Amino acid sequence: MVRSKTTIFLTDSPADTRAIGEALARKLRRGDMVHFCGGLGSGKTTMIQGIVRALTGHQATSPSFVIINEYPGKVPIYHFDFYRLTKPEELESIGWKEYADQGIILIEWADRFPELGEEARFIVTLSVLGRRRRSISVVEFKKNR
Repeated sequence: MVRSKTTIFLTDSPADTRAIGEALARKLRRGDMVHFCGGLGSGKTTMIQGIVRALTGHQATSPSFVIINEYPGKVPIYHFDFYRLTKPEELESIGWKEYADQGIILIEWADRFPELGEEARFIVTLSVLGRRRRSISVVEFKKNR
């Protein structure tokens, strides 16, 4: 059985959004997958910057054109951007699943492939409420063991 918990945050600046990412980072472990959903400019990469900085000390950048950025650390982070992918076959060709047990996987535009939702530990949805204001919904999934 899978249980879930949803938490909603409101932010008023990119720094606030990064801080939510830093807080989420404390819950992440090797093998976790986090899906990020939201429109262009909603803050997906900004929140990921907070996670990456907290766990590796590196500055995250959007992997829109390269599909994946890797950040070495005690637990490596693999930051994917599925914006340019349109077919499940493209997922297989980049070998994204091979990274699953090696570190933490963060996926921007994960909603392009809803079938991946079952594998996520967290699904983060960001919405633009104003020029700088964002709503961030974080759904955490826990499996009973």
